[in-house]
Amino acid sequence: MNVAVCADVGSTYTKAAVVDLDGGRLVAAASAPTTVGSDVLHGLDAAVAAATAGLGGRDVPWYVCSSAGGGLRLAVVGYEPLVTAQAGRRVGLSAGANVVHVAGGRLGRAGLAALRAARPDVVLLVGGTDGGDAETLTHNATRLARARFRVPVVLAGNVEVRDELRALLAAAGVPVTVADNVLPRIGVLAPAPARAAIREVFLRHVIGGKRLSRGGRFARLVRAATPDAVLTGVEVLADALGGDLAVVDVGGATTDVYSVLTPDERDSGPGQEVAGTLWRARTVEGDLGMRWSAPGVVRAAVEERLLAPGEQDGLAAAAAVRAADPAFLPADAAERAAERRIAALAATVALRRHARGAATGERAGRDLRDVRLMVGSGGVLRHADPGDAAGVLGAVLADHAGGWPLPRAARPVVDVDYVLAAGGLLAADHPGAAAALLRRHLGG
Repeated sequence: MNVAVCADVGSTYTKAAVVDLDGGRLVAAASAPTTVGSDVLHGLDAAVAAATAGLGGRDVPWYVCSSAGGGLRLAVVGYEPLVTAQAGRRVGLSAGANVVHVAGGRLGRAGLAALRAARPDVVLLVGGTDGGDAETLTHNATRLARARFRVPVVLAGNVEVRDELRALLAAAGVPVTVADNVLPRIGVLAPAPARAAIREVFLRHVIGGKRLSRGGRFARLVRAATPDAVLTGVEVLADALGGDLAVVDVGGATTDVYSVLTPDERDSGPGQEVAGTLWRARTVEGDLGMRWSAPGVVRAAVEERLLAPGEQDGLAAAAAVRAADPAFLPADAAERAAERRIAALAATVALRRHARGAATGERAGRDLRDVRLMVGSGGVLRHADPGDAAGVLGAVLADHAGGWPLPRAARPVVDVDYVLAAGGLLAADHPGAAAALLRRHLGG
């Protein structure tokens, strides 16, 4: 049997899966606590050893993604806030980054201080369409060079000054990687080259810089940030099935939403986005989670008017318990009911925000009406009773009061076997296996 190991080193658990590359089948899976406090290789090796125990000691290739240590923190600096900076933000999210800072216009002393305070792992420097304005991009690159900024920079702005600015930054000792312009023309968003460059910088600079492991083995194993791998898996699934789909991933600290929409007449006409439309997008809601961010779920639900009369106090107490003890596990029916309710609220609010477009900067929002498949992910859904997990997704799909177009007739499914990340990791080297794996487990 021709197999590979796909592993995700998460913030809490490391998951490993053995995939048959010939048939796209899941052979075995296991997990172990992520050992951030010592060396993440300990947890990774334990998970892989458990998953491969039945292979008789065979040497198989490893495909690894990671969000340990907080994942990838990205700052975006653009020509102005409404167009190139937002275009850069959308690209950063699609690359699996946690976008911690967005700035538009010429960097001054205060702007540079705010950029440093955000503690980014990478800065995405954008600005100007190709052949358009170059002054702001040049000013910002010069400012970073003179400040001897040591954070790696991905330069993805006006191509006419790209080589000049790369030389300027490199001469000042700033690690710089260049990519094609994220916004080559008004209304045309080109995320792929910058997304690839951000991935390269993540692997070259960030993984080793987080000191998650001694030596260089972990850095050599990791191929992508986990959200980047998951989005790739979502894209593979969408291409394999055809049509629009969405994924809501409810985690302990954040709730991520991914959507793949089919380009059509929405991509032109008077309502066209000047910053371009990202048809394959991801948003991150840092105040919505099952543990660390559970109180934020209750606050957001109040703002969205999702709670029943008299529900707030009890749910707030349950959320506080979870935030105080991220290792909390529900032990009785009441605690499990609170768990389901928090999950449903987190997923509902996250999908509303994703559809409204505020998190991606899309003024027209994202039209999710034609989504035909809604995938639920995250430990709270994977480890739940199937009926409970279906209830969480059912609540999301029954929500039509948010003011933006949500799915009209989507089929819900839970990524119980955690194959989205595995499919994304295999997509480049084994596209057939990746597509078959995702179709088998999620395609129905």
